[in-house]
Amino acid sequence: MVEGVRPLNELPAAEAVALLSRREISPEELTRACLDRISAREAQVQAWQFIDPERVLAQARSSEASSPPLHGLPIGIKDIIDTGDMPTEYGSSIYQGHRPQADAPCVSALKRAGAVILGKTVTTQLAYFTPGKTRNPHNPEHTPGGSSSGSAAAVADFMVPAALGTQTAGSIIRPASFCGVVGYKPTFGEFPMAGIKPLAPSLDTLGFFVRAVGDVPVLSEAIGGQKRSAPVLRGAPRVGLCRTEQWALASAESQAVLLESAELLRKAGARIEEVDLGDSFRGLLDAQKRVMAVEMTRSLETERKAHREALGPELHQLFSEGDACPPEKYRAALAQAEDCRRRLMPVFEKYHALLTPSAPGEAPAGLGATGDPVFNRIWTLLHLPCINLPAGKGQKGLPIGIQLVGEAGGDARLFVVAAWVTAHLPPEK
Repeated sequence: MVEGVRPLNELPAAEAVALLSRREISPEELTRACLDRISAREAQVQAWQFIDPERVLAQARSSEASSPPLHGLPIGIKDIIDTGDMPTEYGSSIYQGHRPQADAPCVSALKRAGAVILGKTVTTQLAYFTPGKTRNPHNPEHTPGGSSSGSAAAVADFMVPAALGTQTAGSIIRPASFCGVVGYKPTFGEFPMAGIKPLAPSLDTLGFFVRAVGDVPVLSEAIGGQKRSAPVLRGAPRVGLCRTEQWALASAESQAVLLESAELLRKAGARIEEVDLGDSFRGLLDAQKRVMAVEMTRSLETERKAHREALGPELHQLFSEGDACPPEKYRAALAQAEDCRRRLMPVFEKYHALLTPSAPGEAPAGLGATGDPVFNRIWTLLHLPCINLPAGKGQKGLPIGIQLVGEAGGDARLFVVAAWVTAHLPPEK
């Protein structure tokens, strides 16, 4: 521990990078602190699919003079993302022991940026709804969410300051909400998807989990390989409160957290207005489900044909839905999404961001399911950047998040709005 700061494993990523860059701590010291936390907590949380402590420490020692922008920051990698020097098993017994020939480009980018790759985090089976072994670090009898379950739990439990995840429906924002961390799903196509198990190519998006909003630009720069200037927010932001047609599916607690957050932001000077996206957006949730079912059925054809018995009932149900969807309905769903993207342009000329629920409520009890991505699907289909911000807790003491949604390509502006919002909400307890 460095005098005057929290335990090293609890440092947010940006704070850790600053200390690393000034040589006030070393990559080996930070990595050891993370490994010690994993040793103490992994039996309860079960966030990791593969980790080799000796190999990781050797990597940390070799990166003492590591390059910017990360300077030796440890990072976890979701186990559907290829790593050439570690197994990549896609959450499935089908791929047990599988070793890709090379790193995915996003992993290569992190290494070039000076990251220490700590290990592979648990994913649900083929990144769909069949749960893995991971438990919610706040209460092990509750789900951490999915499919990026291990990444969210590891960051929340102070095992690693940052971890990569992916989202095809709600696999970043939902577990971020359930575990009480910041989750960032970029604009579709912002980061490269090569070397990542394809599921629904028109939806799949790479993102990550961190503990503070200030960490998001740091990780984004490292993965994207370029520094972006932050837009200037002149005064308080204009925010559209967007309940969506799924509002009734949010628990009373989730609704209260969102509305109370909106009121606090209004009192701090933000212009908060209710936004109804209109009739053209009706049914967009079902459109996302159709697109996802059809494209995943195609992408997982090999697994379905050769390893049917190894797949869970959730995937078999998805394949049935994909098979049953007529081509014209799939094309209509894509067309509706494209039309709605155009209709959002004037909305984001009026508002800096939309405010909407991240999840229906607290993480559900039980480990047999990962929760419902009902408040994430339409934004993924619309290719919009989203950030989960921890904002409250429910009756069981588990986190509840709020979701900020930005315009396509407006990720940098979303970062600035998220920072303003966080500064004007009560600190987490």
